[in-house]
Parts: sequence; structure tokens; C-alpha cells
Amino acid sequence: MFIINIVKIVRRLYDWVLHWAETPYGVPALFLLAVAESSFFPVPPDVLLIALSLSLRKRAFYYAAVCTVGSVIGGALGFFIGMKFWSVGQGILFHYVSKETFDMVRTYFRDYEAWAIAIAGFTPIPYKVFTISAGFFQVDFSVFMVVSFLSRGARFFLVGGLIYLFGKHIRNFIDKYFNLLTYGFTAILIGGFIVLRFVK
Repeated sequence: MFIINIVKIVRRLYDWVLHWAETPYGVPALFLLAVAESSFFPVPPDVLLIALSLSLRKRAFYYAAVCTVGSVIGGALGFFIGMKFWSVGQGILFHYVSKETFDMVRTYFRDYEAWAIAIAGFTPIPYKVFTISAGFFQVDFSVFMVVSFLSRGARFFLVGGLIYLFGKHIRNFIDKYFNLLTYGFTAILIGGFIVLRFVK
């Protein structure tokens, strides 16, 4: 039932964005969602990015750029929360991961600082966990920003690039197999949370 409800919600979001993609509202929504997802919000901006890029294929790279900038700004916000407002940050953080996982993230930053940020930025692992933690652990901010920009940019421009190159075929494929794709997307998203919660 939970997965079915997620599918319905995402389907409505997909249809809504396609309808408003040519208005001023689609891009601001994408930007704000990217900001929020990198600092506190659980839903990633990829669905919006895909929908907007499919509706206006020639602007796919523009949407990827908006998503990247928003995500990096959101990452900086998460960093600031972790550094200056830990009482708020830990409330967000421990909603997604356990104390044991938080200690593991500490180890990742100590041993693989830039790589830890890069992996979190590119994969479905919840990015906000690393942005808030990076601020709390006082990771070098310049390194954090550069790697965030590169990893988030790589992720979103990959999506935008694929749609730009194969947009019509991908759109038909998504329309035909949307429910199955949403199941898979949800499984990957939940898997990212599970990895962080139970990694030892």
C-alpha cells in the first residue's frame, strides 16, 4: 500500500510538472526542491528534473544547471546547519540514520573526505546526511563546495544529457513503464536510507 501511494504521488507530480513546464513556476520549483533536498527534505529533485527536461528537451542542460546550483546551495545550507545549529541538524540527521551510522560517516570524512562527499553527491544515498555532518565535523568548506558542485553536477547533467540525446524515446519509455520505473526509483531511494542506517 505504501509503495502504491508513492507511485500515485509521483505520477501526479510528473503530470503537474509537464503541464506547468513552460510557465515560470517549473524552474523555481525545481530550484527550491534541489535546495531543500540537500539540507532537510527527503524527496530528491530528479523527478522534477526529468519531467521538465522531457517537456522541453532543448532546455535539459539548463534545467540540470538550475538543479545543480540549487543542490549546491542547499548543501551549503546543510553544512551551515551542521556547523552552527547542531541542535536542529541532529534532529534532521537522526531522522534518517542511527548514531552508529553517524559515527561511520565521521570515519568516512576522516579517511576519505572528498571521496565521501563525491559518492554521497552522485548516488541515491541521502545527501543531506553528508552535508549536515560535514558542517558538524568542520570539513574544509572549499573542498566541500568544489566536490559538491562536481558530484551533483555530474549526476544532474547525466540525467539531462540522456534526455537531451534520447528524449523522445525515453519519454515514450517512461510513459509506458512509469509505474515500474517508480517502483525501482523508490526501491533505490529506500535502499540508500537502509545502507546508511545499517552499514557497519
